Amino acid sequence: MSTLPPTTGQRVKELRRAAAMSQADLATAMGRSESWVSQVERGVQPVERLAILQGLADALGASIRDVRPDAAPTPADRVDDPPVPESNDLDGLRVALTGHPALGSLFDRGPSSPMPTLAEFRHRVDQAWEFVHASSFAALSDHLVKLLPDIEVAVRHAPAADQIELHSLRARSYQAAAASFTRQDQADAAWVAADRALQAAEMAGQPLEVVASLFRMAHAFMRQQHMDQAEQAAKSAVEVLDPRAEDPACPAEELSLLGAMNLVLSVINAREGNRSETHAHLVRAEEIAARLSEDRNDFDTEFGPTNVKLHSVSTAVELGDAGLALEIAAQVDAGGLSAERQSRFLLDVARAHSQRRHVGEATAALLEAETLAPEQIRDHHMAREIIRDLIQLSGRRVPESLRELADRCGVS
Repeated sequence: MSTLPPTTGQRVKELRRAAAMSQADLATAMGRSESWVSQVERGVQPVERLAILQGLADALGASIRDVRPDAAPTPADRVDDPPVPESNDLDGLRVALTGHPALGSLFDRGPSSPMPTLAEFRHRVDQAWEFVHASSFAALSDHLVKLLPDIEVAVRHAPAADQIELHSLRARSYQAAAASFTRQDQADAAWVAADRALQAAEMAGQPLEVVASLFRMAHAFMRQQHMDQAEQAAKSAVEVLDPRAEDPACPAEELSLLGAMNLVLSVINAREGNRSETHAHLVRAEEIAARLSEDRNDFDTEFGPTNVKLHSVSTAVELGDAGLALEIAAQVDAGGLSAERQSRFLLDVARAHSQRRHVGEATAALLEAETLAPEQIRDHHMAREIIRDLIQLSGRRVPESLRELADRCGVS
Protein backbone atom coordinates (compact mmCIF):
# COMPACT_ATOMS: atom_id res chain seq x y z
CA MET A 1 0.00 0.00 0.00
CA SER A 2 1.41 3.40 -0.96
CA THR A 3 1.79 6.16 1.59
CA LEU A 4 -0.08 9.37 0.94
CA PRO A 5 2.08 12.51 0.96
CA PRO A 6 1.62 14.93 3.83
CA THR A 7 -1.19 17.41 3.43
CA THR A 8 -0.54 21.10 2.92
CA GLY A 9 -1.68 21.75 6.47
CA GLN A 10 0.73 19.19 7.90
CA ARG A 11 3.60 20.65 5.89
CA VAL A 12 2.75 24.19 7.01
CA LYS A 13 2.77 23.07 10.66
CA GLU A 14 6.11 21.24 10.23
CA LEU A 15 7.74 24.18 8.46
CA ARG A 16 6.39 26.65 10.99
CA ARG A 17 7.81 24.65 13.88
CA ALA A 18 11.13 24.23 12.10
CA ALA A 19 11.27 28.00 11.70
CA ALA A 20 10.45 28.45 15.41
CA MET A 21 7.35 30.45 14.52
CA SER A 22 4.10 30.53 16.47
CA GLN A 23 0.73 30.52 14.74
CA ALA A 24 0.45 34.19 15.68
CA ASP A 25 3.83 34.91 14.00
CA LEU A 26 2.74 33.22 10.77
CA ALA A 27 -0.63 34.96 10.86
CA THR A 28 1.09 38.35 11.15
CA ALA A 29 3.46 37.54 8.29
CA MET A 30 0.51 36.50 6.12
CA GLY A 31 -1.71 39.43 7.10
CA ARG A 32 -4.30 36.90 8.28
CA SER A 33 -5.92 35.94 11.56
CA GLU A 34 -4.47 33.29 13.86
CA SER A 35 -7.68 31.30 13.39
CA TRP A 36 -6.99 31.16 9.63
CA VAL A 37 -3.55 29.63 10.25
CA SER A 38 -5.10 27.14 12.64
CA GLN A 39 -7.70 26.18 10.01
CA VAL A 40 -5.02 25.70 7.34
CA GLU A 41 -2.95 23.44 9.59
CA ARG A 42 -5.99 21.36 10.54
CA GLY A 43 -7.13 21.01 6.93
CA VAL A 44 -10.35 22.91 7.61
CA GLN A 45 -9.28 25.72 5.27
CA PRO A 46 -8.02 24.32 1.94
CA VAL A 47 -5.28 26.35 0.23
CA GLU A 48 -5.61 26.16 -3.54
CA ARG A 49 -4.64 29.57 -4.91
CA LEU A 50 -1.04 29.92 -6.06
CA ALA A 51 -0.73 33.41 -4.57
CA ILE A 52 -1.62 32.13 -1.09
CA LEU A 53 0.73 29.15 -1.42
CA GLN A 54 3.50 31.52 -2.45
CA GLY A 55 2.71 33.79 0.50
CA LEU A 56 2.94 30.86 2.90
CA ALA A 57 6.20 29.74 1.35
CA ASP A 58 7.70 33.23 1.63
CA ALA A 59 6.57 33.63 5.24
CA LEU A 60 8.03 30.24 6.17
CA GLY A 61 11.28 30.77 4.25
CA ALA A 62 10.52 27.79 2.04
CA SER A 63 9.52 27.00 -1.52
CA ILE A 64 6.03 26.24 -2.81
CA ARG A 65 7.20 22.65 -3.35
CA ASP A 66 8.06 22.48 0.37
CA VAL A 67 4.62 23.75 1.32
CA ARG A 68 2.72 21.56 -1.11
CA PRO A 69 4.67 18.49 -2.26
CA ASP A 70 4.05 17.54 -5.90
CA ALA A 71 4.16 13.78 -5.34
CA ALA A 72 0.86 12.64 -6.85
CA PRO A 73 -0.91 9.59 -5.42
CA THR A 74 -1.83 6.68 -7.70
CA PRO A 75 -5.40 6.32 -8.99
CA ALA A 76 -5.96 3.59 -6.42
CA ASP A 77 -4.89 5.94 -3.67
CA ARG A 78 -7.23 8.64 -4.94
CA VAL A 79 -10.21 6.37 -4.40
CA ASP A 80 -9.50 6.44 -0.69
CA ASP A 81 -8.68 10.14 -0.52
CA PRO A 82 -10.84 11.94 2.03
CA PRO A 83 -13.15 14.59 0.59
CA VAL A 84 -11.86 18.15 0.61
CA PRO A 85 -13.14 19.64 3.87
CA GLU A 86 -15.62 22.46 3.73
CA SER A 87 -14.02 25.81 4.41
CA ASN A 88 -14.81 27.36 7.75
CA ASP A 89 -13.24 30.64 6.71
CA LEU A 90 -15.12 33.76 5.62
CA ASP A 91 -12.82 34.52 2.68
CA GLY A 92 -15.64 34.16 0.17
CA LEU A 93 -17.68 36.66 2.12
CA ARG A 94 -14.72 39.06 2.33
CA VAL A 95 -14.50 38.97 -1.46
CA ALA A 96 -18.25 39.62 -1.73
CA LEU A 97 -17.73 42.83 0.29
CA THR A 98 -14.98 44.06 -2.02
CA GLY A 99 -15.66 46.96 -4.36
CA HIS A 100 -19.05 48.45 -5.19
CA PRO A 101 -21.88 46.10 -4.23
CA ALA A 102 -23.84 46.55 -7.50
CA LEU A 103 -21.70 48.43 -9.99
CA GLY A 104 -23.64 47.22 -13.02
CA SER A 105 -26.75 48.98 -11.75
CA LEU A 106 -24.99 52.33 -12.15
CA PHE A 107 -24.70 51.60 -15.87
CA ASP A 108 -28.37 50.75 -16.28
CA ARG A 109 -27.72 47.02 -16.23
CA GLY A 110 -30.88 45.33 -14.99
CA PRO A 111 -31.13 42.09 -12.99
CA SER A 112 -29.79 39.06 -14.85
CA SER A 113 -32.46 36.81 -13.34
CA PRO A 114 -35.91 37.25 -11.78
CA MET A 115 -35.68 39.07 -8.45
CA PRO A 116 -36.75 37.19 -5.32
CA THR A 117 -39.93 38.37 -3.64
CA LEU A 118 -39.92 40.31 -0.38
CA ALA A 119 -41.11 37.17 1.40
CA GLU A 120 -38.17 35.22 -0.04
CA PHE A 121 -35.71 37.91 1.05
CA ARG A 122 -37.20 37.92 4.57
CA HIS A 123 -36.73 34.16 4.78
CA ARG A 124 -33.15 34.32 3.51
CA VAL A 125 -32.18 37.05 5.98
CA ASP A 126 -33.73 35.08 8.86
CA GLN A 127 -31.75 32.07 7.69
CA ALA A 128 -28.54 34.09 7.78
CA TRP A 129 -29.15 34.96 11.42
CA GLU A 130 -29.90 31.34 12.25
CA PHE A 131 -26.42 30.49 10.95
CA VAL A 132 -24.93 33.34 13.02
CA HIS A 133 -26.57 32.19 16.25
CA ALA A 134 -25.42 28.63 15.58
CA SER A 135 -21.85 29.82 14.77
CA SER A 136 -22.15 27.97 11.43
CA PHE A 137 -19.66 30.18 9.64
CA ALA A 138 -19.12 28.03 6.55
CA ALA A 139 -22.84 27.86 5.86
CA LEU A 140 -23.24 31.56 6.59
CA SER A 141 -20.46 32.53 4.20
CA ASP A 142 -21.98 30.51 1.37
CA HIS A 143 -25.41 31.94 2.17
CA LEU A 144 -24.40 35.61 2.29
CA VAL A 145 -22.20 35.37 -0.81
CA LYS A 146 -25.43 34.75 -2.72
CA LEU A 147 -27.79 36.90 -0.66
CA LEU A 148 -25.84 40.17 -0.58
CA PRO A 149 -25.49 40.64 -4.36
CA ASP A 150 -29.15 39.74 -4.85
CA ILE A 151 -30.38 42.24 -2.29
CA GLU A 152 -28.02 44.98 -3.52
CA VAL A 153 -29.45 44.63 -7.03
CA ALA A 154 -33.01 44.43 -5.71
CA VAL A 155 -32.85 47.72 -3.77
CA ARG A 156 -31.82 49.46 -6.99
CA HIS A 157 -34.46 47.94 -9.28
CA ALA A 158 -37.43 46.99 -7.08
CA PRO A 159 -40.65 49.02 -7.09
CA ALA A 160 -40.50 52.09 -4.86
CA ALA A 161 -43.04 50.55 -2.49
CA ASP A 162 -40.65 47.68 -1.71
CA GLN A 163 -37.42 49.62 -1.33
CA ILE A 164 -37.79 50.72 2.30
CA GLU A 165 -38.20 47.16 3.52
CA LEU A 166 -35.42 45.95 1.22
CA HIS A 167 -33.04 48.51 2.71
CA SER A 168 -33.99 47.28 6.18
CA LEU A 169 -33.34 43.66 5.14
CA ARG A 170 -30.06 44.76 3.58
CA ALA A 171 -29.04 46.33 6.90
CA ARG A 172 -29.81 43.09 8.76
CA SER A 173 -27.81 41.10 6.21
CA TYR A 174 -24.71 43.24 6.69
CA GLN A 175 -25.18 43.12 10.46
CA ALA A 176 -25.06 39.31 10.23
CA ALA A 177 -21.83 39.57 8.26
CA ALA A 178 -20.35 42.02 10.78
CA ALA A 179 -21.22 39.81 13.75
CA SER A 180 -19.56 36.78 12.20
CA PHE A 181 -16.45 38.60 11.02
CA THR A 182 -15.96 39.83 14.58
CA ARG A 183 -16.24 36.29 15.98
CA GLN A 184 -13.74 35.07 13.39
CA ASP A 185 -11.18 37.74 14.37
CA GLN A 186 -11.63 39.64 11.10
CA ALA A 187 -12.45 43.01 12.62
CA ASP A 188 -11.48 45.02 9.52
CA ALA A 189 -14.13 43.25 7.45
CA ALA A 190 -16.60 43.53 10.34
CA TRP A 191 -16.12 47.30 10.30
CA VAL A 192 -16.85 47.47 6.56
CA ALA A 193 -19.98 45.33 6.93
CA ALA A 194 -21.22 47.35 9.92
CA ASP A 195 -20.68 50.60 8.04
CA ARG A 196 -22.73 49.30 5.10
CA ALA A 197 -25.42 48.24 7.52
CA LEU A 198 -25.50 51.77 8.94
CA GLN A 199 -25.99 53.27 5.49
CA ALA A 200 -28.73 50.78 4.57
CA ALA A 201 -30.55 51.32 7.88
CA GLU A 202 -30.58 55.09 7.38
CA MET A 203 -31.91 54.69 3.84
CA ALA A 204 -34.66 52.51 5.27
CA GLY A 205 -35.57 55.30 7.68
CA GLN A 206 -35.08 52.89 10.58
CA PRO A 207 -33.18 54.65 13.39
CA LEU A 208 -33.24 51.54 15.61
CA GLU A 209 -31.58 49.54 12.81
CA VAL A 210 -28.92 52.29 12.76
CA VAL A 211 -28.35 51.70 16.48
CA ALA A 212 -28.20 47.93 15.89
CA SER A 213 -25.53 48.57 13.25
CA LEU A 214 -23.59 50.70 15.75
CA PHE A 215 -23.81 47.75 18.15
CA ARG A 216 -22.04 45.56 15.57
CA MET A 217 -19.51 48.32 14.86
CA ALA A 218 -18.69 48.66 18.56
CA HIS A 219 -17.92 44.93 18.75
CA ALA A 220 -15.66 45.21 15.69
CA PHE A 221 -13.74 48.05 17.32
CA MET A 222 -13.40 46.07 20.56
CA ARG A 223 -11.93 43.14 18.66
CA GLN A 224 -9.38 45.54 17.12
CA GLN A 225 -8.55 46.81 20.62
CA HIS A 226 -9.77 50.28 19.57
CA MET A 227 -11.60 50.82 22.83
CA ASP A 228 -12.00 54.56 22.39
CA GLN A 229 -13.85 54.08 19.09
CA ALA A 230 -15.92 51.23 20.52
CA GLU A 231 -16.88 53.41 23.46
CA GLN A 232 -17.78 56.30 21.16
CA ALA A 233 -20.07 54.09 19.06
CA ALA A 234 -21.86 52.73 22.13
CA LYS A 235 -22.03 56.00 24.05
CA SER A 236 -23.46 57.90 21.09
CA ALA A 237 -26.39 55.47 21.07
CA VAL A 238 -26.88 55.51 24.85
CA GLU A 239 -26.93 59.32 24.94
CA VAL A 240 -29.83 59.33 22.46
CA LEU A 241 -31.77 56.38 23.84
CA ASP A 242 -31.46 57.06 27.58
CA PRO A 243 -33.81 60.08 27.67
CA ARG A 244 -36.31 58.24 25.48
CA ALA A 245 -36.35 55.32 27.93
CA GLU A 246 -37.82 57.60 30.61
CA ASP A 247 -41.14 57.36 28.78
CA PRO A 248 -43.12 54.47 30.33
CA ALA A 249 -44.40 53.67 26.85
CA CYS A 250 -40.90 53.30 25.39
CA PRO A 251 -41.03 50.28 23.01
CA ALA A 252 -39.42 47.04 24.16
CA GLU A 253 -37.21 46.94 21.05
CA GLU A 254 -35.74 50.32 21.96
CA LEU A 255 -35.14 49.25 25.54
CA SER A 256 -33.39 46.11 24.32
CA LEU A 257 -30.93 48.14 22.27
CA LEU A 258 -30.29 50.51 25.18
CA GLY A 259 -29.63 47.54 27.45
CA ALA A 260 -27.37 45.87 24.90
CA MET A 261 -25.31 49.04 24.49
CA ASN A 262 -24.88 49.29 28.26
CA LEU A 263 -23.55 45.72 28.22
CA VAL A 264 -21.05 46.74 25.53
CA LEU A 265 -19.90 49.62 27.72
CA SER A 266 -19.60 47.29 30.72
CA VAL A 267 -17.22 45.03 28.78
CA ILE A 268 -15.16 47.97 27.49
CA ASN A 269 -14.72 49.33 31.02
CA ALA A 270 -13.92 45.88 32.43
CA ARG A 271 -11.15 45.42 29.87
CA GLU A 272 -9.75 48.79 30.90
CA GLY A 273 -9.93 47.85 34.59
CA ASN A 274 -12.54 50.47 35.45
CA ARG A 275 -14.60 48.70 38.11
CA SER A 276 -16.97 51.52 39.02
CA GLU A 277 -18.03 52.21 35.42
CA THR A 278 -18.32 48.49 34.71
CA HIS A 279 -20.66 48.11 37.67
CA ALA A 280 -22.69 51.19 36.73
CA HIS A 281 -23.40 49.93 33.21
CA LEU A 282 -24.26 46.44 34.48
CA VAL A 283 -26.70 47.93 36.98
CA ARG A 284 -28.31 50.03 34.24
CA ALA A 285 -28.60 46.99 31.98
CA GLU A 286 -30.10 45.00 34.86
CA GLU A 287 -32.72 47.72 35.44
CA ILE A 288 -33.70 47.66 31.78
CA ALA A 289 -33.82 43.85 31.72
CA ALA A 290 -36.07 43.84 34.79
CA ARG A 291 -38.36 46.29 33.05
CA LEU A 292 -38.59 43.95 30.06
CA SER A 293 -38.99 40.97 32.43
CA GLU A 294 -38.10 38.44 29.73
CA ASP A 295 -35.27 37.28 27.49
CA ARG A 296 -35.77 38.78 24.05
CA ASN A 297 -33.88 38.79 20.77
CA ASP A 298 -34.64 42.24 19.37
CA PHE A 299 -32.23 43.06 16.54
CA ASP A 300 -30.52 39.72 17.26
CA THR A 301 -28.94 41.04 20.46
CA GLU A 302 -30.45 38.35 22.73
CA PHE A 303 -30.85 41.01 25.42
CA GLY A 304 -32.68 40.16 28.61
CA PRO A 305 -32.11 39.19 32.27
CA THR A 306 -30.09 36.08 31.36
CA ASN A 307 -27.74 37.93 29.03
CA VAL A 308 -27.10 40.51 31.76
CA LYS A 309 -26.01 37.68 34.08
CA LEU A 310 -23.77 36.29 31.36
CA HIS A 311 -22.08 39.68 31.05
CA SER A 312 -21.73 39.83 34.84
CA VAL A 313 -19.71 36.61 34.56
CA SER A 314 -17.68 37.90 31.60
CA THR A 315 -16.80 41.23 33.19
CA ALA A 316 -15.89 39.57 36.49
CA VAL A 317 -13.42 37.37 34.61
CA GLU A 318 -12.01 40.41 32.79
CA LEU A 319 -11.46 42.10 36.16
CA GLY A 320 -9.77 38.99 37.58
CA ASP A 321 -12.62 38.13 39.97
CA ALA A 322 -12.76 34.45 39.09
CA GLY A 323 -14.49 33.43 42.33
CA LEU A 324 -17.29 35.94 41.79
CA ALA A 325 -17.62 34.88 38.15
CA LEU A 326 -18.08 31.22 39.13
CA GLU A 327 -20.53 32.16 41.89
CA ILE A 328 -22.71 34.06 39.40
CA ALA A 329 -22.32 31.37 36.74
CA ALA A 330 -23.70 28.73 39.11
CA GLN A 331 -26.99 30.67 39.20
CA VAL A 332 -27.32 31.01 35.41
CA ASP A 333 -29.55 28.90 33.20
CA ALA A 334 -28.56 29.88 29.65
CA GLY A 335 -30.50 27.06 27.98
CA GLY A 336 -32.98 29.45 26.41
CA LEU A 337 -30.32 31.39 24.52
CA SER A 338 -28.69 30.54 21.20
CA ALA A 339 -25.93 27.96 20.90
CA GLU A 340 -23.49 30.80 20.20
CA ARG A 341 -24.36 32.67 23.42
CA GLN A 342 -24.33 29.49 25.53
CA SER A 343 -20.96 28.53 24.08
CA ARG A 344 -19.54 32.01 24.71
CA PHE A 345 -20.78 31.84 28.31
CA LEU A 346 -19.02 28.51 28.80
CA LEU A 347 -15.82 30.07 27.46
CA ASP A 348 -16.01 32.62 30.26
CA VAL A 349 -16.68 29.85 32.78
CA ALA A 350 -13.59 28.05 31.47
CA ARG A 351 -11.55 31.26 31.79
CA ALA A 352 -12.66 31.64 35.40
CA HIS A 353 -11.72 28.04 36.21
CA SER A 354 -8.38 28.55 34.47
CA GLN A 355 -7.70 31.60 36.64
CA ARG A 356 -8.38 29.39 39.67
CA ARG A 357 -6.11 26.65 38.21
CA HIS A 358 -9.04 24.21 37.90
CA VAL A 359 -7.80 22.26 34.87
CA GLY A 360 -10.49 19.59 34.90
CA GLU A 361 -13.41 21.97 35.33
CA ALA A 362 -12.09 24.37 32.68
CA THR A 363 -11.60 21.53 30.22
CA ALA A 364 -15.12 20.24 30.88
CA ALA A 365 -16.57 23.70 30.19
CA LEU A 366 -14.62 23.95 26.92
CA LEU A 367 -15.79 20.50 25.81
CA GLU A 368 -19.40 21.40 26.54
CA ALA A 369 -18.97 24.64 24.61
CA GLU A 370 -17.47 22.71 21.69
CA THR A 371 -20.49 20.39 21.63
CA LEU A 372 -22.81 23.40 21.34
CA ALA A 373 -20.86 25.39 18.74
CA PRO A 374 -17.81 23.50 17.43
CA GLU A 375 -16.89 26.04 14.75
CA GLN A 376 -16.79 28.87 17.26
CA ILE A 377 -14.67 27.06 19.87
CA ARG A 378 -12.19 25.57 17.41
CA ASP A 379 -11.49 28.96 15.86
CA HIS A 380 -11.91 31.37 18.77
CA HIS A 381 -8.73 33.11 19.92
CA MET A 382 -9.90 33.00 23.53
CA ALA A 383 -10.46 29.23 23.44
CA ARG A 384 -6.92 28.70 22.16
CA GLU A 385 -5.51 30.98 24.86
CA ILE A 386 -7.35 29.05 27.57
CA ILE A 387 -6.17 25.71 26.17
CA ARG A 388 -2.55 26.89 26.14
CA ASP A 389 -2.87 28.06 29.75
CA LEU A 390 -4.40 24.73 30.80
CA ILE A 391 -1.65 22.76 29.09
CA GLN A 392 0.95 24.86 30.89
CA LEU A 393 -0.84 24.36 34.21
CA SER A 394 -0.94 20.60 33.60
CA GLY A 395 2.81 20.30 33.22
CA ARG A 396 3.76 16.80 32.14
CA ARG A 397 0.35 15.36 32.96
CA VAL A 398 -1.87 16.86 30.30
CA PRO A 399 -5.29 15.13 30.44
CA GLU A 400 -6.07 13.16 27.30
CA SER A 401 -9.35 15.04 26.75
CA LEU A 402 -7.45 18.36 26.86
CA ARG A 403 -4.76 17.04 24.53
CA GLU A 404 -7.39 15.92 22.01
CA LEU A 405 -9.22 19.25 22.26
CA ALA A 406 -5.95 21.10 21.65
CA ASP A 407 -5.39 19.01 18.54
CA ARG A 408 -8.87 19.80 17.21
CA CYS A 409 -8.28 23.51 17.85
CA GLY A 410 -4.83 23.49 16.25
CA VAL A 411 -3.03 24.38 19.48
CA SER A 412 0.54 23.12 19.63
